[in-house]
Parts: sequence; C-alpha cells; structure tokens
Amino acid sequence: MSRESRGHGREPVVMDEVDRQLVLATQNGLPLVSRPYATLGEQLGIAATDVMARLARMLETGVVRRIGAVPNHYAIGYAANGMSVWDVADERVDELGPAVGGLEFVTHCYRRPRALPAWPYNLFAMVHGRDRQEVEAKVAAIRELLGEACRGHEILYSSRILKKTGLRLAG
Repeated sequence: MSRESRGHGREPVVMDEVDRQLVLATQNGLPLVSRPYATLGEQLGIAATDVMARLARMLETGVVRRIGAVPNHYAIGYAANGMSVWDVADERVDELGPAVGGLEFVTHCYRRPRALPAWPYNLFAMVHGRDRQEVEAKVAAIRELLGEACRGHEILYSSRILKKTGLRLAG
C-alpha cells in the first residue's frame, strides 16, 4: 500500500507503509535515548541506517520539513520571549534577513507580507532572554545591524506557551 503526499510546489511523493509507521513513531518526537534511530529501527523491524535514509528522503522531498529539538524556553530559564517585528525597506529585506537570522541569539527569522496600513512589518525575528531587559538589549543589536533600512519595529512578548507540533497522521 502506498500513500501520496505533496511537498511545497513539488510532485506527489509516495510513502510506503514503513514510511507511514516511521512518521507515526516520531510525530511526538524522537525517543530520548542515546541511539534513537536504532530504537526506531527495532520498533519498525528495519536497520537504523534505513531509518536515517528514509528520514533523509522525507526531508529532501519536503514530506518532513526539519528534524530538530524544540526546547521549552521557560524550563531552561528564558522567561522573556519576544518576537521582534521590523519594517525593513523591501529592497533590502532579502539581504538583511539572513544577517539577522545569523545572529547567535535569534532562534528563527523570516519574511512575511505587510498588511497595510495597520501592519507595516515584513521581517520577524524571535529572541529569548532571561528577562525583558535582556530581550530589549538583543533587539537593540538587531536595530543597529539594520541601520537606516529599519523604519520601525516592535517587540511582541509571549503571554503563554503554545504546544508546538509537527506532522500528524491518524493511527
């Protein structure tokens, strides 16, 4: 039995039953053991190298967008979490976005369309700190990097933790 999935702007991808079982086994996260791919392989009756190859193929085809850790920032001492939003000159955002995203304290950075006149911001950069003062200092460093291309910004602080989930398949 095979199932089809579509990556963004890509041809349909065929997932076999083992792929489906692998997604089901990982949709709540990788096992918290020293060799998670071996553990998954044992559960699915395949080699750890096959688990890695299948996940790599799903990444390449867009079925899976990324594999990574999703920390609970509050649990590790970062109580202030601010999405900094920036009004950056459109002709410079493709140049400056990667520079902002490359800062060691920016966890993710992306471009979004403006919603004028109420929402002039087109560049978003997430910053975490132990308190708001630390976040504001990091945002000041972003402001300095952007220079005259920045026409305005705000910091939107998190008010609660949202459950972060990825791909979900019905069992």
